[in-house]
Amino acid sequence: MRTSLTIIKYPLYFIPFAFFAMAIHRLPLWLNKKISFYKLMGTGKNGTFDKMPDLHQWAILAVFNKDKYDFTQNEKELISTLYGSFIAGWFRLFKCEVRTYLLQPIEGHGLWDGKNPFGEFKKNEGADERIAVITRATIKLNKLKYFWANVAPVAVKMCTAKGFIRSYGVGEIPWIKQATFSVWESKEDMKAFAYGMREHADVIKKTRKQQWYSEDMFVRFKIINEFATEK
Repeated sequence: MRTSLTIIKYPLYFIPFAFFAMAIHRLPLWLNKKISFYKLMGTGKNGTFDKMPDLHQWAILAVFNKDKYDFTQNEKELISTLYGSFIAGWFRLFKCEVRTYLLQPIEGHGLWDGKNPFGEFKKNEGADERIAVITRATIKLNKLKYFWANVAPVAVKMCTAKGFIRSYGVGEIPWIKQATFSVWESKEDMKAFAYGMREHADVIKKTRKQQWYSEDMFVRFKIINEFATEK
C-alpha cells in the first residue's frame, strides 16, 4: 500500500497551534476516502526515541487504499493531494516547514493497534537503493525503565553507522507508543547496523527475553520520492 510520512516543523510562536492540529486534523484525515490508515504523532529530540519531546516538530503517517495511487503530481500541490486542502492550508497559514516521504512497503512483520495497515508486502530486495525503515512498539508499563535505559546508547550508535542518512523519533503516546523512522543508503547498510552492531543486537535479545512490548512492528520501504518545502 502506498504510504506517506510527513514531518512538520512549526515556528516557535505557532507551537500552540501544533497541539490544536493534533486534535482537529483527525477529522479531515478520517473523512478522506483515499486514506485507509493514519496516525498523527509527536516527535522526540535528536532524531530518535527521546524522553524529551520536540514541540516544534510533528508528523503525519498515512496509508492509501489504492496501491497504484499517483504520487507524481506537482510538488506544490502534494500536501493537498495527500491530506486535503484544509491541512495544506493550515501548514501555509502557520508557516510550517514540511518534509514528505512517499513510500512503498516491501517487507515487514507485526501489528499497529491490532492491524496490518500496509497490506500484503511485495518483495523487493532493494539492496542498491535508499530504503526507509519504521520500527515501532507499544511498551509495557512495567518495562518502561528497561526500555529507556537501553535505547539511548543504540540511538547514538545508529547516527554514526555506515549508510545512515537521517531519522525521526515519532510517537502517538509519549514514552509508551514509540517509533523510529530511519533512512539508509541501502538495505545492506541497515542490516549491518541492525544485526552486526553488538549494542543493537543485545537490545533485540533483551526485548524478546524480557518481553518489553505488548505489540511491535518492523517495516522496510522503498523510497519513491522525497519532497522538502519551506515555509
